[in-house]
Parts: sequence; structure tokens; C-alpha cells
Amino acid sequence: MASRSHRLRQDDKRYVWHPFTQMQDWLQERHPIIERGEGSTLIDVDGRPYLDGVSSLWVTVHGHRNATIDRAIRIQLGKIAHTTFLGLSHPLAIDLARALVRVAPKGLAKVFYSDNGSTAVEIALKMAFQYWQQRGGAFSRKRRFIALEEAYHGDTLGAVSVGGIDLFHQLYRPLLFPIQRIPSPYRAPWDRSRRVGPLKGLESLLKRSSDQVAGVIMEPLMQGAAGMLPSPPGFLKAVRSLCSQYNVLLILDEVATGFGRTGTMFACEQEGVTPDLLCLAKGLTGGYLPMAATLATQQIFDGFCAPYGEKKSFFHGHSYTANPLACAAALANLQCFQRDQTLTRLQPKIALLRRELQSLRSLSHVGDIRQVGFMVGIELMHDTIQGTPYPYEAKIGIRTILEARRRGLIVRPLGNVIVLMPPLSISRRDIVRMVRIVGDSIRAATE
Repeated sequence: MASRSHRLRQDDKRYVWHPFTQMQDWLQERHPIIERGEGSTLIDVDGRPYLDGVSSLWVTVHGHRNATIDRAIRIQLGKIAHTTFLGLSHPLAIDLARALVRVAPKGLAKVFYSDNGSTAVEIALKMAFQYWQQRGGAFSRKRRFIALEEAYHGDTLGAVSVGGIDLFHQLYRPLLFPIQRIPSPYRAPWDRSRRVGPLKGLESLLKRSSDQVAGVIMEPLMQGAAGMLPSPPGFLKAVRSLCSQYNVLLILDEVATGFGRTGTMFACEQEGVTPDLLCLAKGLTGGYLPMAATLATQQIFDGFCAPYGEKKSFFHGHSYTANPLACAAALANLQCFQRDQTLTRLQPKIALLRRELQSLRSLSHVGDIRQVGFMVGIELMHDTIQGTPYPYEAKIGIRTILEARRRGLIVRPLGNVIVLMPPLSISRRDIVRMVRIVGDSIRAATE
């Protein structure tokens, strides 16, 4: 009689289509089937434990099976699992909106709920566009958006339009609306090319066509899915200044960078920046349930308030908008931040992670290590002096994370960049273990 794990693996290969996965490879390989979790540990159906080095795709904040969040969801289950948010409200959604406005950068005043990071971005783009259209007159010409090269903002078509990673997005270009782009502010150590700086590029675009630009969208401090590309100090603040100067809305996508990942609750706090629209998801519920929010200033909200007959409502919504179970998890998540002093206790862990990562710089195929808080990208290169990448088909990133998996660590690559983003609650001992496993895995895959 076939074991349970064998049956599950057979059924997975027979029925399931996995995201961002070459399924021909998947069908030939053996992968963990995660059944349980505790703290920073994942446990598969065979009982084997793994350190969760990517917070289950950047979402888990206070660890798996956190007692406070578990309890909040159970309490809410005793009341109601879901009620529509169209034309109705419920207590937890109200309490969560108040809590989010209180912890968000000053000036953000309203919370619009949705389901995931892509939809949070779609909503921000639509809000920005509609806001200017409803202003009317010359403002109705403001229909375009400016985004960074190598941007990633999600996988729905509006989010893909402002995305800039050819591997993910190029195929869909015929379906998308046009975008103006400026260079990523990150410059690789081996990049000796001369190019127009992103701030000069942005200012040039705005000087020429700010009357046609609805907004600038970017991830603050770190471009996540681009391969963990950090921006230099002051870049975000300068972008905010240019947007204000030229009357263009600033949209910050903090889906990945929010909720402590960069060392502060939101990345934009580090440069004293308040966006016009702020996109949140991933860590919002502590990694428990799908939920997102788009926060707006009072000025933007007021642009949608008008007599019914003017049809200026924001015609957007989702069946599970402001789901009560997700709201319960999100409120408990914020309570954990406050009660456990998560951000204060995180600082020495960030320093420890930085020190441990230094040991990887001596590896012959590590070209760059990029860190902002608990967000880390380790770029593997065929030739680190010349900046020669491994060919895509070599699958060096995949080979490295499979080596890590054999050693009891779950991480994921972005091409040839190995990403580390552990739960904020990870222990100091597990930080050391995580980096050592990564080093051993890089050696095994490249040398």
C-alpha cells in the first residue's frame, strides 16, 4: 500500500500547476510537501524540518503558529467568517483601518481593502488615474505613469504594465498600457557603463511631460523581485520632492518592504517620505491570510466624494474585501509588533545577519551581497571580476536552493540571486545556521 506522502506526490504531479515553476522540471523532481509549521520551521509530510528562509514567500512575520494570531482567528470564527464589505461594514475592518492609519506615514488617511499585492497596486493605479480625470480640465491629460527599470509590482495586467522584468513581462507587452521608465538606482559593482542617472532621468521626463503624468510608482529602498536591488540613501526623498514639485502623485509599493522587512515598519519612514498612495499586502496579516490595503491621502479621497449623479465613486471591489478573519489576523499582527517590541528587537538581528553575510564574500562565485534590513540578495556570477553572469539554462540559482533544501533550509532564487528574507521572529542561532547553509550550498553548486 502506497504511503500517504507518495500518494500526495503522485496527485500533485497529476493535478497541480505551480506558480513561477517550469512544470517539466517539477514533474521529474521530488519536492517537500509542507504540512506543519512552528516558529521559523516548516515540517513536511515525512516529518522532515526545514528552516523557513524566505518567510513563506515574504509573508510570515512573527513565525508560524503564533499564539496571538491563532487565538484572534479562532475568536472571529466564533462570530462570522465573512460578510460583504459592499454597502456594509464590520468592527474589525474599522478597527484595522484606524490602526493602519496610526502606524502609517503621517498624511495617509483612508484605507481601501483588497486581496493581494497585485490588486493593491491595480487599485492605486486606478485611483491615481481616476483622481486626475475627475479633476477635469487640463488635469484630464494626466494619464501616464513612470516606473523604474527592472520593476516588479505584481502579475495582474495593470501591475504587469508598470513592471519591467523582461523574463516575467515581455511576452504580455501587446496587452499592456505604455509606461515611461527611468533607470534603477542600483548600480552593480562591475557596471562601468556611463548612463543618465535615475533622478536626472525623472526630472527630465517631468520637465517635458508632467502635465501628462498621473503618477510615479516604485518600491522604496529595495526592488525585491528584481533581484534585491537597493537604492542609495536620499533617492526616495529626492523622488518625493520631484513629484511634489511637478504635481505628480507618488505611489509606493510596500507589499514586500512593509511590516518591518527593512528594519522599520515601512521603508519610506527611513527617509521621512509620505506617498500619496501606499500599497500593502504580504506581511499585513502576519503571513496567515490573503489581504491587501491601499492607503490614500485625504486629498485623493476627497476627489471621489461628490453628488451621486456625478458618478465619481471608485468602482472597484472584491468578493472577499475586508474579510473578517483576515482583519482579525492583521490586527493581531499589529498587536504583536507593539507587545513584543518587534522592531526594537530586530535591530541586533539585522546587525548579526550583516556580519554573518560577510563570510560569503570570499566565495569565488559570489559577485554581490545586497542587504536592507532583513531583505538580502546574494548574486552568483560565473566571473565576478568581469561581471559575467551564469547562463539562464545553467539553473545555478535553482541548483543552489536545492542544495540548501538537502541541508534543511527553504530559500528561493530570483534567477541567479539567492534571496534571504526570514521571519522577523527568527532566532539568532537560526540566522547563523541559515547563512552557513547558504554558504555550503553555494560552494556545492558552483565549485
